[in-house]
Amino acid sequence: QVQLVESGGGLVQAGGSLRLSCAASGRTLSRYTMGWFRQAPGKEREFVAAISRRGYRTYYADSVKGRSTISRDNAKNMVYLQVNSLKPEDTAVYYCAADPDIPDTNSDRYQAIQEYDYWGQGTQVTVSS
Repeated sequence: QVQLVESGGGLVQAGGSLRLSCAASGRTLSRYTMGWFRQAPGKEREFVAAISRRGYRTYYADSVKGRSTISRDNAKNMVYLQVNSLKPEDTAVYYCAADPDIPDTNSDRYQAIQEYDYWGQGTQVTVSS
């Protein structure tokens, strides 16, 4: 099992940037595909970004593509999500997730919420206009 703890959320003005962090413990991070998801009030949880075990493949939702970067440091058991040019519609609770079984080359499974077995508690991101 792996335990995940997110941090780095907060209140930021539109146009600003945030770097979210996800600290993993319990198992070696390199065993897991890692993803970031978010859930806005009254909406379903949605995919934001994902990264393969060694970091060679990354995937992004269209809503954040071009202004976000997901990265990982397996030696430090950390995963990051940098989001730039923040918009009010980015306001949500952001969750880190991990899964040991998603094949590195299966892009559909990276984006599927039900594929991920382990979740953090989330960090709130609020973007003011």
